[in-house]
Amino acid sequence: MGGAAVTAAHGGSKSEAAYRHLRQRIVDRALPPGERLVLEQIARELDMSVVPVREAVRRLEAEGYVQYQRNVGAQVTSIDPDQYLHSMQTLALLEGYATATGAALIGESELDSARRINRELKRKAEQGDARAYTELNRDFHRTLCAASPNTHLLAVLEREWSRLDLIRRSSFALVPARYAESFAEHEALLRLVETRSPEAVVEQFAREHTLRTAHAAIASLQAEPEGKP
Repeated sequence: MGGAAVTAAHGGSKSEAAYRHLRQRIVDRALPPGERLVLEQIARELDMSVVPVREAVRRLEAEGYVQYQRNVGAQVTSIDPDQYLHSMQTLALLEGYATATGAALIGESELDSARRINRELKRKAEQGDARAYTELNRDFHRTLCAASPNTHLLAVLEREWSRLDLIRRSSFALVPARYAESFAEHEALLRLVETRSPEAVVEQFAREHTLRTAHAAIASLQAEPEGKP
């Protein structure tokens, strides 16, 4: 996992530093699905005791990044294709409806913001930066969805985006070909919103956009040996 020590940020804690370090390495797939987390080894590499590392791992377990296996211990959570598909189908429905119900209400400043984000997405795609791309991708969809008048739906969406953070980042890391495709689909979605296309058309397009990423990632997961980044 690398030998560089991690120190707590000013005002932070060793547990927080360990958490951020491990979470980042999981998200970046430096620690791939199925990788064992040996607490003593991690503690030595981070130049701290086992206690804060254990606290960090428990926090990661609560967030779904880590799971405990009997006779194995802590390991990076594997992505189950069926669970992944079900989660992304749910997200597709939520994003599609939120985008559609907000399309008639969204303002020009929000559309300008979405355009700027998508241009930045294109740059991140060219750099192959999965982590930055996925963060911007969420910002793009959040900008379009935020115009929906259904505040309960938006709150549910925020929870789903947070819960699926790891999976979404892994999706683009698994299928880099989706970078350019996703950018082009964003452009098409923006045109639908800008031209005030029928709500049903916007909803279907936004939903299918998310599902394309899901299906591409599943194909990659099924072809990828377990434990490989």
